[in-house]
Amino acid sequence: MIEIWMIFVIISIIAVLIEIFAPSLFCINFAFAGIITAIISIYWGNLPTLILIFLVISLLSILFIKPLLVKLLKKSSNADFKSQYIGKVVKSIETITTNQGAVTIYDERWEARIKEGCEEIPAGCDVKIIDNDSLILYVEKL
Repeated sequence: MIEIWMIFVIISIIAVLIEIFAPSLFCINFAFAGIITAIISIYWGNLPTLILIFLVISLLSILFIKPLLVKLLKKSSNADFKSQYIGKVVKSIETITTNQGAVTIYDERWEARIKEGCEEIPAGCDVKIIDNDSLILYVEKL
């Protein structure tokens, strides 16, 4: 016979599997709520109330825990990006201006720009990556 707490553990496992295959930091909230509800259901077994508890914990998790996870992941990935790219010397493969240009780094093509007030950088020059804005690298001529 399946017990109530097992239902919430199964919900948690399914949510974790969905999160693994489609990472969005959304389903992990249901996994968290399922585990908490499973623990509560061991001591108290009123199913309608447990479903309400599950829904409330899920909602609170989505509202409060998800933004924290997103911020932590964004911060760590940005730090990794900066350590891998900022300060590296690369070649310009197109003329770089404030509006267009490209460089190659690690055999990948990246959009590149210069800061306002800097002179245009012709293709084939060595440049140093000084900053980024999302997927655009800002460079300066060496």
